[in-house]
Formats: sequence, structure tokens, C-alpha cells
Amino acid sequence: MSVFGGVFALSGAAALIYQVAWQRLLFLAFGVDLESVTVIVTVFMLGLGVGGMVGGFLADKCRGQCFNLFLVGELLICIFGVLSPNLMKNLLSVYEPLLVFLSSFGLLLFPTLLMGATLPLLSVSLIDDGFVIGDAVGRLYYFNTLGAALGCLLAGFLLFSYIGLKAAIYLAAALNAFAVFIGLVFVGARK
Repeated sequence: MSVFGGVFALSGAAALIYQVAWQRLLFLAFGVDLESVTVIVTVFMLGLGVGGMVGGFLADKCRGQCFNLFLVGELLICIFGVLSPNLMKNLLSVYEPLLVFLSSFGLLLFPTLLMGATLPLLSVSLIDDGFVIGDAVGRLYYFNTLGAALGCLLAGFLLFSYIGLKAAIYLAAALNAFAVFIGLVFVGARK
């Protein structure tokens, strides 16, 4: 459980750093107002919800490969995170607010879907290892929430002030990469 919990805490911290950072990038397009907050919160909630459904479907269909699918998802989130400052910068060159809204919404839906798929994939991995479903989901949610709170705290009070927005995004991507590394070491040690 400690490996699963650790990688999920890293994933949660990265997700909240991304959320706050991407919202700040959208401030440049919309200004500090309701539109940028609405886009980021809506796309995160939609992506997490739909991603949870997709992750549940994949967990049912790919039993035994759920942890590997989780690692692939984390790697894709990492890659998107590294590319996101430039992708978001391109959105800022568009001056039509509706187009910026739709583009940013569509762009951020991909990584948030991946983030949403992580809980069902890890839950089924733990269940396959003999954990009771309620215990597995509860513990994973605990670790993810703990990581998310830490990520939010870091982003809001330290990272942007000391290393800047772009570096904070890269740090979040590094957390995803580190979660993948730990997961690969774990998979290798089990063989």
C-alpha cells in the first residue's frame, strides 16, 4: 500500500499544482475574473468525472494491467505538463474570448481525463493484490487528497513566488515522472 499511496500522493500534488498554474496562465487570456476560474474548475471536474468512468471501464477490461495503465497515464500527464506552457501560450495569441474558452477547455480536457482515470485503475490494482475494495479506495483517496493539499499549499504560497509559474509546472511534471519511476521500480522488484 505504501508504494501505491506514495505514487498517488505525488499524482495528487502534481494535479493541484497544474490546476493552480493553468488557472494563472488563463488569467493572462481572460484576466483575473470569473471566466478563467470557470474554465479551469469546470474542465477539471468534467475531466475527473469522465476520466473516472473511462478508468473504471479500462480497469474492468484490462484486469491485471491496471497499474501499468496508471503509469502510462502518469507519463502522458507528465508529457502534457511539460508542453502545457507553450500550448497555453498559443491560446493567448487568440483574441476572441469564446475561441479562447473553447480551445482551453478542449486542451485541458485531455490531461484531466487521465487524472480522473487514476483512482479506478489504482483501486483495481490494490483489489487484485488482495485489498478489500472499501479499504483500497479509502486509502488511495486519503493519499491523493493529502498530496493534493500539499500541492495546493506549495503552489499558492511558495512555488510561484520563488521559482515562477513555468518552473512550478515543470516541477509538477517532475512529480509525475518520479511517480512513474517509483512505479517502474516497484513493478521490477515484484518480478
